[in-house]
Amino acid sequence: MTKVVLRPNESQDSLLRRFRKKVIRNRVMTEVRKRRWYMSPSQQRRLAKKKAIRRMKRRQRRQGQ
Repeated sequence: MTKVVLRPNESQDSLLRRFRKKVIRNRVMTEVRKRRWYMSPSQQRRLAKKKAIRRMKRRQRRQGQ
């Protein structure tokens, strides 16, 4: 759980800014988006395989240039 403590003489805006940065750094929102809908293990494997193939194709294109 991401937690931010108000510093002395700190405005609410800067507190919120620090909180957002921490959330992004801890990848909380990506995890929330990922878990928003249930995905069966077979679907997860299929998606991971597609991503790996896409990654390999991109790497091959970059090396060919």
